Amino acid sequence: MNEAAKKDQPLNKDAQQFANKAKDAAQSAADTARDAASHIGQAASSAASTVGKKAEEWTAGAGNRVESMGETVRQQGPHAGVLGRANEAVADGLEKAGEYIQDKNLSGMMGDITELVKRNPIPALLVGLGVGYLVGRAMRS
Repeated sequence: MNEAAKKDQPLNKDAQQFANKAKDAAQSAADTARDAASHIGQAASSAASTVGKKAEEWTAGAGNRVESMGETVRQQGPHAGVLGRANEAVADGLEKAGEYIQDKNLSGMMGDITELVKRNPIPALLVGLGVGYLVGRAMRS
């Protein structure tokens, strides 16, 4: 081996060691970033799950209150004649709505609404336009 090659050999070895250390450091940083992203994803998923559970609990509670309102209407409203029959119909409707809300919760109701819109797209579109118009009018006032 010539003299210049012997001098370059320690430099190549040092350069290789430096490159290996840099590669290890980059791999370590990538692993740390991957772990951090995984933890953030898990935390976001957990938060979304908690929000979903709270929404379901709130919906079930709202259904219970609607059903209770139906019972109150039935007890405190008129019991005879045309008004009695109307009162009974309103109370039945409120109780059935409350039971539906409790049974289906938010996710089940969204599925039912989706199916309804798929089966009746034109009326759903017209209802959406009507609601949008009314909300727009209310916002201007």
